[in-house]
Amino acid sequence: MAKIEDFLSKAGEAEVVAAIQKAEQKTSGEIRVHIEHSCKGDIWARAMEVFHLLKMDNTKEDNGVLIYVAVDDRQFVIYGDKGINEAVPKDFWETTKEAIVAQFKKGDFKQGLIDGILRAGHELQEHFPWSGDKNELSDKISK
Repeated sequence: MAKIEDFLSKAGEAEVVAAIQKAEQKTSGEIRVHIEHSCKGDIWARAMEVFHLLKMDNTKEDNGVLIYVAVDDRQFVIYGDKGINEAVPKDFWETTKEAIVAQFKKGDFKQGLIDGILRAGHELQEHFPWSGDKNELSDKISK
C-alpha cells in the first residue's frame, strides 16, 4: 500500500488547495479533492458516497465538483452535481479527465489535480458566477 503522502506531498497539497481557492474566486461553485488508499468496490459508488459525506450535495446551486482519487487502485473520478452537469458541454468531464490523466501518466499527480481543478473552476465561473456568496465548503483536501 502506497502512502498518500507519496502521491501528494505537503507542499503539493498546499498548491492544490491554492488552485481550489483560485478556481473558486469568481464562482459560487465548490470544488473538493478527496484522496484515499482504495475504494474497495465500485469507484463511482464510492465517489458518490464521499460526495454525500462531504455534504457536497447541499450546495445552494447544486454546483459542487469532487475529484476523488483511489491511490492504490490507480483510479479517479470527477463527480459533478446536477447543476453543473446540466450546464457544461457534453464532453466537458471527459476532456477534463484526459487533462488529468496526461499529467498522472507523467507521475505529476499535483499538476494533474491542479489542471482538473482549474478547468472545472473555469466552467463554474462561466455558468455560476460569483454573486457575493460565502464559501460553502472547505477547500482542504480530505483523506
